[in-house]
Amino acid sequence: MSMRYLSARLAQQIDEELMSAAGAFSIDQLMELAGLACAQTLATVYPRDRYPRVLVCCGPGNQGGDGLVAARHLGMFGYKPQVYMPKPGSKDIYKRLAKQCENMEIPILPPTTDVSDLENALKSTDVIMDAIFGFSFKPPIRAPFDKALPLLAESRLPIVSVDIPSGWDVEEGNKAGLGLNPNVLLSLTAPKLGVKDFTGRHFLGGRFVPKSLEKKFELGLPPYPGIEQIVELDSEDKPGELPM
Repeated sequence: MSMRYLSARLAQQIDEELMSAAGAFSIDQLMELAGLACAQTLATVYPRDRYPRVLVCCGPGNQGGDGLVAARHLGMFGYKPQVYMPKPGSKDIYKRLAKQCENMEIPILPPTTDVSDLENALKSTDVIMDAIFGFSFKPPIRAPFDKALPLLAESRLPIVSVDIPSGWDVEEGNKAGLGLNPNVLLSLTAPKLGVKDFTGRHFLGGRFVPKSLEKKFELGLPPYPGIEQIVELDSEDKPGELPM
C-alpha cells in the first residue's frame, strides 16, 4: 500500500481521533513528539556547525506550539535558537511552552505588530523554522503575519516548514501565491494534499501514529529507520491522493 495525501477533513478527523478516548493522546504529548521531529529534521539538513542560529517563527495555534517545543529541543542540541512569536497563543499550554523556552534562556522577541524586531533578528539568523500556520489556515493573511511572511521569503535564508508551508492551503497548496517556498518540509502524521507538488527535501514525522489508526485510515506509512523520529521521503514514497 502506498502512502496517501490527506484532505483537510481527514487530517482533522485523524487529529481528533488521536486525542479521543480511543487514541488516548493528550495535546501536550502530540506537540512534544511533533516538536522533537521538527528539531531533528532541521538538525539533519542544517548541521549545527554551519547553521547554529535558528529563528523559530511561531503562530498562535498548534503549529506554534510545535515550534516552541522544537526551539527547546534545538537549544538542547546545541543550536542558538530565538523565537519570533508576535501573537502568542492564549491557552495555558502555549504559556507553559514559552516558559520552558525562557528556562532554557532562549530569547523570545516581544509581541508586536511592528516587524522591525523581525528584520533585526533575520540579520543574525542562519536558518528559519516556519511554524506559523497549520492545515486549518484560510486566507487572507492577517497582521502581523501579512508583513512577516514577505520578510521571511525575501531574506533568502533556508526555511524548514512544519506540516504545510505557511500561507499554503491544505488542499490547493500555494495556488494564491501568498505562501512561503521552503527548502525543507516536515509533514506530520501524513502528507497533506496541498504539498503534492512540493519539490524540496520532504520528511515525514509522526512516529506516534498507532497501528490501529494507520490501518483504519489506510495511511500506508513508511517504516522509520532505527530510533529516528523522522523519515525522508523519496520518489518511491510519493503518496497517492486520498479520496475526499
